[in-house]
Amino acid sequence: MAAKQSSFDLNHFLATRTDAVNAALDKFLPSEKTKPATIHKAMRYSLFAGGKRMRPAVLLAAAGACGGSDAAAMPLACAVECIHTYSLIHDDLPAMDNDDFRRGKPTNHKVYGEGIAVLAGDALLTQAFEIAAQAKGWSRYSHRDLIIELAHASGSLQLVGGQVADLEGENKKLSIAELKFIHERKTSALLCCSVRLGGMSANCTAAQLQALTDFGYHVGLAFQVIDDILDVTQTSEQLGKTAGKDVAVQKATYPSIVGLEKSRKIATQLTDKAFAALRIFKGRAVALEALAEFLLKRDK
Repeated sequence: MAAKQSSFDLNHFLATRTDAVNAALDKFLPSEKTKPATIHKAMRYSLFAGGKRMRPAVLLAAAGACGGSDAAAMPLACAVECIHTYSLIHDDLPAMDNDDFRRGKPTNHKVYGEGIAVLAGDALLTQAFEIAAQAKGWSRYSHRDLIIELAHASGSLQLVGGQVADLEGENKKLSIAELKFIHERKTSALLCCSVRLGGMSANCTAAQLQALTDFGYHVGLAFQVIDDILDVTQTSEQLGKTAGKDVAVQKATYPSIVGLEKSRKIATQLTDKAFAALRIFKGRAVALEALAEFLLKRDK
């Protein structure tokens, strides 16, 4: 695997895709001066707060693995990022995870107040579907397929459902199965949706879509396991958000249930399964492989 990736420049890939996604988002969203200005400022504050655009990156990488183009996939990449950002704004609210910092900056509600933060999240969620509808649609995947994919991943059965289970699991002793249920929905669902939409934007085959689904699912879980690990092992400065919060509120995490070393092994096993899913692409998925490697090694 190392040999395959030796010629692939992940930093360049992420930098160029981040720039392209930011430029596209800037065009898709109303300007800060558009009335009512406060809501558009709040939307843009969180959307352009300096995230790595990991979900758009895996979406564009998946499109490339299937022979597609960034241009065709871009509306879907931007839609996914709007949904991700909305979920962060709402997760940070006092009624949810009650975080004061995100990506090294004060969270949306600390700057604009709770009411505007709720509405900014609502607006970004709605905006996502308006943007996604601008994708052209393909012979195997219609606009209907794209919207259903996005809605399912962000609705009560997946992203929202995961947050509900997370809230209900606070200050309770959860089993690994219960914690996995939360992670599958809170984190894995949107990453999985991202790679699937990337494949769809390239009019991928059913076999390719299944491979991308397996990849996204396993990387998504690994990503969250490592997020749990980082909360225990890193400082707030390193993370760009409040460290040690999971322990402080006695939140169930992989390290708290199975310990740090086993958590790291689980993350490695999940990522190995993700790599195995990419064999079907026969060397055309180097960007996805590099992204998975990057996500796994965030704690090192």
